[in-house]
Amino acid sequence: MSPSFSPARRLIVVALALIATLVAASQAATASPSPSTAAAPRPAIPSAALPAAVAETASSRGHAKPKPTIVLVHGAFADSSGWALVTPALEAAGYPVIAFSNPLRGPQHDAAYLRAFLDTLEGPIVLVGHSYGGVVITNAATGDDDVTDLVYIAAYAPAEGESVQAMNALGGGHSDVTNHLVVRPFPGASEGDADAYIDPAYFRQLFAQDLPRSVAATMAGSQRPGALAALVAPSGEPAWETIPSWYMVAKNDRIIPPEAERVMADRADATTVEVSSSHVPMLSKPAQVVALILRAAR
Repeated sequence: MSPSFSPARRLIVVALALIATLVAASQAATASPSPSTAAAPRPAIPSAALPAAVAETASSRGHAKPKPTIVLVHGAFADSSGWALVTPALEAAGYPVIAFSNPLRGPQHDAAYLRAFLDTLEGPIVLVGHSYGGVVITNAATGDDDVTDLVYIAAYAPAEGESVQAMNALGGGHSDVTNHLVVRPFPGASEGDADAYIDPAYFRQLFAQDLPRSVAATMAGSQRPGALAALVAPSGEPAWETIPSWYMVAKNDRIIPPEAERVMADRADATTVEVSSSHVPMLSKPAQVVALILRAAR
């Protein structure tokens, strides 16, 4: 996705994101904890205690232990530019950040591609996935000792053998996105497979209803398609069974039902927050997204 901001507005939003980083260092995330937070193995740090916790972590690292590299993984109908407001804030906090380009061909293919990419990095890694990107990080991180934390931003966190289509029904949820897809062929596609885009006429109301119309229109026109096969392909062994996880539920999500997001967060024992956002909180609520990622990376 490629949000269309004027130069002046881009400076403003980046400045706000940087300010949000400073706020996140002295306060807990402003998002309200979901019921699953209480069951998480690593409960949310109270606001009053966060500054001391952050200071203690920074002191314990000293110069011997590098900060983790934060790898941001986009989902379908999007691209790496969707992290444009989050990236500068994380970098200002001193973290190396990479916005990974997700091939969007299917869970096993994309996870193998990401796993090979992660093998080129040195030191600890925090993996952040949005939407279908959550499927990719769930599979790519399995068995990778360098990945310290998984962060799901309105994302799929599949169990073994589960598909995207099946996850949309968790908790009694329902997604209408499959009724509004534009399908186009691509070379080398297996029988019955094709590239899927969200119909631009429905893109804003489904994907980004809380963003300006001009921004959503640009996103609709620049979206990267995902292979239809990725909707029904089974996921592999989930990394969240052994790696600490964090989850942001988007309460107004129309792509992944919020009910399904809560189920996935709960079964992964994720430290969970909820925000009033569309499917793209990294654009509509960047301060809260930055705050959650920083908590995972501390």
